[in-house]
Amino acid sequence: MLNSSRIPASIDATLSLLQGQGYVADRALATVLFLALRMKRPLLLEGEAGTGKTEIAKVLAAGLGRRLIRLQCYEGLDLASAVYEWNYAGQMMAIRLAEAGGAAGDRERLEGDIFSEKYLVKRPLLQALEPQEGGPPILLIDELDRTDEAFEAFLLEVLADAQVTIPELGTVKAAEPPIVILTSNRTREIHDALKRRCLYHWVGYPDAVRELAILKARVPEAPGKLSKQLVAFVQAIRKEELFKAPGVAETLDWATALVELDAVALDPAIVSDTLGALLKYQDDIQAMQGSKVKELLDQAKAEAGR
Repeated sequence: MLNSSRIPASIDATLSLLQGQGYVADRALATVLFLALRMKRPLLLEGEAGTGKTEIAKVLAAGLGRRLIRLQCYEGLDLASAVYEWNYAGQMMAIRLAEAGGAAGDRERLEGDIFSEKYLVKRPLLQALEPQEGGPPILLIDELDRTDEAFEAFLLEVLADAQVTIPELGTVKAAEPPIVILTSNRTREIHDALKRRCLYHWVGYPDAVRELAILKARVPEAPGKLSKQLVAFVQAIRKEELFKAPGVAETLDWATALVELDAVALDPAIVSDTLGALLKYQDDIQAMQGSKVKELLDQAKAEAGR
């Protein structure tokens, strides 16, 4: 049964739960997460890559003391990888043994045996429907936009009724639904039928105040002056025309890299030398070299000094 005493009783408690795991969320995100938990509805999180969508499921699992079951989506994902498949080698062995023992004639009994849970290989979606110690798990369906519409259609049964249908066994239904978090980088639109079954939230880039708070929580060893300049620089660079603007994940990577280099403040040389930790496309790195770096850095230092 769902351990309701562990579910946050308010939006403020949800914020505290996230902050306790080092995740700095705004109130809008805490609100929709609180509602998803209380209403037992899946939550679809969309946003640019690196904005912390996947991390929400991780910190929620840690904060609630639940098992995290992750389904990483990709092009061509099928039921055998996502839900279940049969142990065909084991089934063939059972058939051969039955034939050797003279029991192959009892076809009905043999079919019932080989299509039983004994030979069922359970994948993430089916695992998430099973009872778990400590309460229903957190089911993370990550980067759903990488799959196709056929897989989305299959998910409708899982999201609406917390069940899957296995033709050889029947319907497997969860006694208590898992807490489902779906993420999408919006490389394609998710179908309306799936969205209707979920609560929805767009996870955008944080403002400077919240990004600085995230940086202090995740890279506390970074000097204060460096952190302020770094955040101001990232905020400025996101306004440029880039192929891929840096997300919060890249901000943290860059901060960690600068700490490793014993940097206490930004200067044009160290920014140019470490842009590969912040930007992941050569065209973007090239566009930010030379006078452009100095221009953004001067802007960032002025902003950080206020």
